[in-house]
Amino acid sequence: MGLLALGINHKTAPVTVREQVAFAPEDMHNVLQQACAALHLQELAVLSTCNRTELYCVTDLKGSRDVLEWLGSHHDLCPDELERCSYAYWDEEGIRHIMRVASGLDSMVLGEPQILGQLKSAYAVARDAQTIGGYLEKLFQNTFSVAKQVRTETAIGENPVSVAYAAVSLAQHIFADMSRSKALLIGAGKTIDLVARHLQQNGVTDMVVANRTLQRAEELAANFGAHAILLSDIPEQLEDADIVIASTASQLPILGKGAVESALKKRKHRPMYMVDIAVPRDIEPEVGELSDVYLYSVDDLKQVIDENLKSRQSAALEAESFVEMGAQNMVREVRALHAVSTVRAYRSQSENICEQELNKALKYLQKGQDPQQVMTQFARALTNKLVHTPCIQMKKASSEGRVEMMDWAQELFGLNDNEANDEAN
Repeated sequence: MGLLALGINHKTAPVTVREQVAFAPEDMHNVLQQACAALHLQELAVLSTCNRTELYCVTDLKGSRDVLEWLGSHHDLCPDELERCSYAYWDEEGIRHIMRVASGLDSMVLGEPQILGQLKSAYAVARDAQTIGGYLEKLFQNTFSVAKQVRTETAIGENPVSVAYAAVSLAQHIFADMSRSKALLIGAGKTIDLVARHLQQNGVTDMVVANRTLQRAEELAANFGAHAILLSDIPEQLEDADIVIASTASQLPILGKGAVESALKKRKHRPMYMVDIAVPRDIEPEVGELSDVYLYSVDDLKQVIDENLKSRQSAALEAESFVEMGAQNMVREVRALHAVSTVRAYRSQSENICEQELNKALKYLQKGQDPQQVMTQFARALTNKLVHTPCIQMKKASSEGRVEMMDWAQELFGLNDNEANDEAN
């Protein structure tokens, strides 16, 4: 049994590939159960965000190819192409990777906090699908603990550096006075909430929130004095929007080239700044071909993000030390888990031997035999049966020249400690 962390992220693949391997949230429950059944996985959790899709598997598989082939089959993609842009970490490296992800050390935005919440959601969904067992339960709890330590004991999250922050920051290069701009926000999740906060901090007061569910749009809009609409109402609002930022979980584009082209004519070609943070994308890439439209994807934001990371670099080094300690602790716990079945079997065997000899002793007592003699015989028989197999195996190891086995036996039975105690006495 081992841990496999297999994934594709912003470092290994462009958004055109990442959006093809993303899983829809509403499908995740079935995806987990189907993958476990098809690959005979003991445990599984899947993290799917705009920047990464990762599968955390507890498996007896010897390689990652079977998982890649399942992923390719599920998304109708070639496994060879996926293999070229994927990564696979096993056991300790996998533990370390997941902890780095949760701590924001592997994110496009160093130290961004949203990934921890996304990982907690992935864990909750897997628990609900009953694909989480003892190994991943322990791994996720240790991971969350490390991430919390990184967040509270380092300065990695102090400065506002995120995709949402970068999206708003870039708008400042296009609009000299953002307070005069009107923003249309598509989606009502955590990312759009952050975007709205950064826009408000930069003086934008005229905002519209569009969402598939009007109630959710109204809840978010109420926090910023914004107006809430349905996705179907976007064309009517588009002509007045100077800033358009989209981040939904839709599997298909929400905003097409035709709608934007029509809005531009009504705007008399006043510039429109658009950012598509979603994966799969919410805005058709062809929109970027239109004059007077500045369209950016999550990948385009990387340069802006990189410029804001310098203050987090020293904190990242400190965070890596927390991750390393956490990984080592988890490795020790996993090794202890591996010993549980052996310890349980050894204890059960010893208890059975003891019960057998005890029953014999009780029968002798019932027949009226001398208690002292019965107890002496019981102690001798119990000792002989408990040490019989270990003694046979030690003699065999010694005759075969397996000296290391004898050293292990000394440590296992605490014989060196006993000798030291005898000498002390």
